[in-house]
Amino acid sequence: MSGRDCDIAIIGGGLSGGLIALALARHRPELAVRLVEAGPELGGNHRWSWFASDLSAAGTALMAHFRKAEWDDGYHVRFPAYRRHLGTAYRSLASEDFAACVRRELADDTILTEREVVSLEADGVTLADGTRITARAVIDCRGFTSTSRLEGGWQVFMGRHLRTPQPHGVAHPVIMDAAVDQLAPYGTDGNAGAPVADPGAYRFVYVLPLGAHDLFIEDTYYADKPELDRSLLSARIDEYQQQMGWSGEPVGFETGVLPVITGGDFRAYQRDQHTDGVALAGARGGFVHPLTSYTLPIAVNVALAVAEDADLSGEQLAAKLEMRARQHWSAMGYYRFLGSMLFGAARPAERYKVFERFYRLSPALIERFYAGRSSAAQKLRVLVGKPPVPVGRAIGALLSSSPPLSKPPCKDHQ
Repeated sequence: MSGRDCDIAIIGGGLSGGLIALALARHRPELAVRLVEAGPELGGNHRWSWFASDLSAAGTALMAHFRKAEWDDGYHVRFPAYRRHLGTAYRSLASEDFAACVRRELADDTILTEREVVSLEADGVTLADGTRITARAVIDCRGFTSTSRLEGGWQVFMGRHLRTPQPHGVAHPVIMDAAVDQLAPYGTDGNAGAPVADPGAYRFVYVLPLGAHDLFIEDTYYADKPELDRSLLSARIDEYQQQMGWSGEPVGFETGVLPVITGGDFRAYQRDQHTDGVALAGARGGFVHPLTSYTLPIAVNVALAVAEDADLSGEQLAAKLEMRARQHWSAMGYYRFLGSMLFGAARPAERYKVFERFYRLSPALIERFYAGRSSAAQKLRVLVGKPPVPVGRAIGALLSSSPPLSKPPCKDHQ
């Protein structure tokens, strides 16, 4: 290592950073790696889900050792006038299981938690306590930062892990239950704190049966503002539990505010994030599905790509991932277009119709859509037929810009 502390330093122990470290341990075990995380544990407090068909054979192998929930016989979707079961196998991974597997497979001196990075350069990073870690290559995997360069909306959610005293009887995940009230107010008026209708919110509930007595229930909004009202969302989950006849004790929860990207100047965004010789991965590097916010399949592919070229210099690796991010941005253009239709053209109370129509299409089309690999014919199929949004509003959405994603990532009301 020519006197360096490690070959590769990875900053950020979330999904992307952890998977890159794991891929390096599997494919290049002779390399010395440091995985530096500011929080108390890898992965934070999150749950990542994906369809089995999203991953290649190599990607499936990378994820094979994680303890995860698996449903091989498919999932449900629900809408006011339509319900369907699709047979695609589904997977879900909790952050504590993510952290346990990464720790189990990495060398003892690889992981540094509760270590904040104050500066990073091509040849290493400096921690808040003054420690300097030198490296041949540095990869920045910290999370998405708000920016005026990109446009769109937000996916706001709260999830609750419920433990029921009796078996709940739910056999399949419900990926999208949009048969819930679409006119329910969301947000606050900023004065008295009374709830008001958010004109940008499309609501659905997501349910995972994690065991005979365990359910994960998530209330989700595609919203114009990154506003998270914990009290309101918790009350909505209470109401949904009552409607479904589920009782029990909450044993965990998570909240999140994720960007739904509809446009912008990606190269300008890259320039803003750029540090000479430092590679960018994860959401900060632009490696997200702009509409669904599913990130695990993309993070798996990036991790495998880094492991494949792990001998590159820091400058070369940074250039490779920068170009890969631009190619990904280009490939995701269709999904950003659909996002702009959702936010700019569909009337708030009728946005569920966009998804209701989509889920009537073929399972193969739906699979490739979530994987971000829709063929030209499949892209056309989504658009043909009676549009779920008014034509005039669709044209208006195309001619206008979405709000910049420059607001604080989370306005959190307790």
